[in-house]
Amino acid sequence: MEEGAETYNDTDYAGDNDYEDESCNKEDVQNFGAIVTPILYTLVIVLSLIGNLLVLWILVKCENLKSITNIFILNLAVSDLLFTFSLPFWAFTYTYRYGWVFGGHMCKVIQSTFYGGFYSGILFLTMMTIHRYIAVVHPLYDLGSRKSCYGITATVVIWIVSILAVVPVIYFNEVKAEQSDNNVMTCDYHTHPWKQIGAYQQNVFFLVAFSVIIYCYFRILKKLLQSKTHKRYRTVKLIFSIVVVFFFGWAPFNVVIFLRTLVHFDIQYFTDCTVSKHLDYALYVCRKIAFFHCCLNPVFYAFVGVKFRNHLKTLLRKCWFYKNTEEQPMTPTRVRFSSHGEGSIY
Repeated sequence: MEEGAETYNDTDYAGDNDYEDESCNKEDVQNFGAIVTPILYTLVIVLSLIGNLLVLWILVKCENLKSITNIFILNLAVSDLLFTFSLPFWAFTYTYRYGWVFGGHMCKVIQSTFYGGFYSGILFLTMMTIHRYIAVVHPLYDLGSRKSCYGITATVVIWIVSILAVVPVIYFNEVKAEQSDNNVMTCDYHTHPWKQIGAYQQNVFFLVAFSVIIYCYFRILKKLLQSKTHKRYRTVKLIFSIVVVFFFGWAPFNVVIFLRTLVHFDIQYFTDCTVSKHLDYALYVCRKIAFFHCCLNPVFYAFVGVKFRNHLKTLLRKCWFYKNTEEQPMTPTRVRFSSHGEGSIY
């Protein structure tokens, strides 16, 4: 590789190459990514598959799928699995630095799957928070929100919005050779206006979702602190953990991708090679932290519930001790969100 040539780098959600000054050598950034990416992506993939497949297994085997809460948990697990499905392709691409070798059609499929899982996951997290808020703060309205048509309608709307959000990804993402001596192929937006719009769209989704989540949990905490139940402190700790993990998982990533769009406005500070490298390093780290959220969703939204934990223990016991015998059917139960109680996720 010639001195000064900028090669393929992993600097956005699924690959980006905003800084085009050929005098800026980012080989050290690429070497860092080649080491970090396979380790962290493998960990995310394994943990996400184990956690989310267990959630689906328990829901199908033990739970009432007409329950609104279970509908949302099921769809959240599907969103996380869609998100996870694309990661092996990016891990291979960035680890070996061959560029995108899977063709133009797969570029669109993997990118749309990736972003579809991302957007739907955030929307389902937000919808679950709103549902919990209604159940705790406005229990009378919760009577109407328990109807199956409510959950089905909300699910359909969320998937439609997620599909619409990835239409630009499907249409404008393509495989092209980089403007460098090695002609490595990249799967990405190759028109800067849509690349910027995509980054701002991610920022808007995060800001709206986080604002709704903060408002709902603030009202839930206010309501719970008025309760005298001994379980309220455990609930408060869990709510605090959910908000903190969501914020520190996604906020740094969204800040970095926003800062990286400023290079297109010819702001001198952000066109400096050193600053560009620092943002690339930051994006490597922040993106991997954000990706871990799909591993934590099953923990916060399923396995912290008493019934989910009991179902998991029962199923594992059956597999371990009675794998050669016919399993006895389990009576469907229902898990719902509430401020307290054995049926609660808390």
